[in-house]
Amino acid sequence: MSSNGGPDDSGEEGPHPELCDFCGAVIPGGTVEWLALVRDSSAIHAVDPRLNGKRMLVGCSREHLARLVEQYKCRPFVAAELWAGKIMRALQRHPEGISEEDLAAETGLSAEQVQRAVMWHNIEARRWLEQYGQNEDDGHDGSQ
Repeated sequence: MSSNGGPDDSGEEGPHPELCDFCGAVIPGGTVEWLALVRDSSAIHAVDPRLNGKRMLVGCSREHLARLVEQYKCRPFVAAELWAGKIMRALQRHPEGISEEDLAAETGLSAEQVQRAVMWHNIEARRWLEQYGQNEDDGHDGSQ
């Protein structure tokens, strides 16, 4: 905050509030005390591939954080899910398409891992469709 009450000229804002990942309670900026890093094959970091497969949890209390950590301990870590996420991130950076060779190089995956990730993705997509059905608003009516 500048001396005249307006935004600080440095361009830096104060700490942003966080939400408890368990109950959704608002935690005022700069006061988060309960954090944990857990394995999660669905977590793909936007910019740092070293953080893929890791999720930071925020709790408003020790108890809520402990319950969150327990939930993630019960969730299986599925390598193919992590690989599929890496592939999706790479494809988003190349909307014009990318060769399989370049895809493997960009993601650090082998050809076999790429194939397994695609199979995992297709199986999960079919499972989702079986559970939730076709979206009526997507313009597809099932006919050719």
